[in-house]
Amino acid sequence: GRGRGERGGGASVSASAAAASPITAVELLKVERSRKHIVTFCSEIDRVLGGGVPLSKMTEFCGAPGIGKTQLAIQLCINVQIPEAADGVAGEAIYIDTEGSFVPERALDMAEALVEHMRSLPLSGGGMRPTARDALRKIHYFRVHSYVEQLAVLQTLEALLESIGTVRLIVIDSVAFHFRRDFDDMVLRTRLLNGMAQTLLRLAARFELAVVLVNQMTTKGGRGRGGGGGHALVPALGESWGHASTIRMVLHWDRGERKALLYKSPSMKEETVAYAVTKAGIRDVEQLDVGGTSAMRPEKRLRLD
Repeated sequence: GRGRGERGGGASVSASAAAASPITAVELLKVERSRKHIVTFCSEIDRVLGGGVPLSKMTEFCGAPGIGKTQLAIQLCINVQIPEAADGVAGEAIYIDTEGSFVPERALDMAEALVEHMRSLPLSGGGMRPTARDALRKIHYFRVHSYVEQLAVLQTLEALLESIGTVRLIVIDSVAFHFRRDFDDMVLRTRLLNGMAQTLLRLAARFELAVVLVNQMTTKGGRGRGGGGGHALVPALGESWGHASTIRMVLHWDRGERKALLYKSPSMKEETVAYAVTKAGIRDVEQLDVGGTSAMRPEKRLRLD
C-alpha cells in the first residue's frame, strides 16, 4: 500500500534523490559555455552580460521611469527571433504587461530595423525572410490588471509553452507594479513573490528560455550601496526579492546619458556601460541605426515605460 511505502516521507525522498542524477563540474562548465544568449543590439550591454541575456536564467532590469526599460524589453522580444543561421535563438516571446507600457508601434519600428539588418546578412539555408509583421505575430501578449491576474497567467504558462513549442523569452513588465499597490500583508506578498520566482526559474530551466523582469525603483532611507547616508534609489520589492534573479542590471541617467550597471551576476564582474535608445531600438551610444538616424538626444528621449 501507499501508506506503508511512504511512511515518514522516506521512500518519496529517496525516489526523488535517485531521479536526480549528478553531473560532473566539467559537464556543468560545458553547459554554461554552450548556453545561448539573446542580444540587445547594444554591444556594450551584451559584452558585460557575457554575450547578451542568457537562456535558462532570470534577468532583471531595474530603473526609473523614462530610462528605457520597456524599450529594452520590446527589443529583446524582437531579437529573440533572430535565426540560428545568424547566431540567434529563433524563438518567440511572451509579454506580460502589468502597466499598459507595451507600445506595438515601437515593436514595429524595431522589427523593421531588424528585417533591414537581416537583409544585409548572407544567411545560409535560403528560404523566405520574415517581415516586420511576422515578427509581431511571434510576440504573445497578456495585459494583466491585478496581482491575482498576474499569478493566474503564470499558472497557464506551462501549457502555453508546450503548445507553442518555440518560446525562448518571457517578459514581465513590470514585476512590481501590482505587488506595490495592492498589498498590506507583507508576509503574504513575500510568499507570493517567492512562489512566482520559483515558477519562473523552473520554466526557464525546463524550456531553455530567458525570463526577463522589468522592475521599478523606490527610495530607501539610510546608507546607500556606496556607504553614504541620506536616501538612495533602490530596486522595488525589498532586499529579499533581490535574491530572486540570477542577473540584475540597473539602468540610470548619468549627465544626460543612459547607463547600465551590471549589479549582480554569478560570472561577470560589476561594470557600468552606456547605451542609447534610437528609433530603431536599443543601440550603442553614437552608433547609427539601420536607417541612418543617430541616437535620440536625452532631451528628445521617449518616455514609454
